[in-house]
Amino acid sequence: MPTISTFLGIVIRMYFDEHAPPHFHVIYNEFEAAIAIDGLKVMRGKLPSRVLGLVVEWASAHQNELENNWKLCEQHELPNKIDPLV
Repeated sequence: MPTISTFLGIVIRMYFDEHAPPHFHVIYNEFEAAIAIDGLKVMRGKLPSRVLGLVVEWASAHQNELENNWKLCEQHELPNKIDPLV
């Protein structure tokens, strides 16, 4: 479960050999959610609305990097780190 970015206590991870659709995982305190890369909708889990807004803002700015990382994980390769939200 490689961590690809962290910011403001938010941890973003991608797992190897995951199921479709392409997505990433967000962990914040006791909350956890899976977010679809296409459309940036919560697939599973729950995040505080403020945290979800920050994650969507970050993911919108890094859409191509997230898609490329998904492809790497499908091939069991380590995904690249992605800059945090600034």
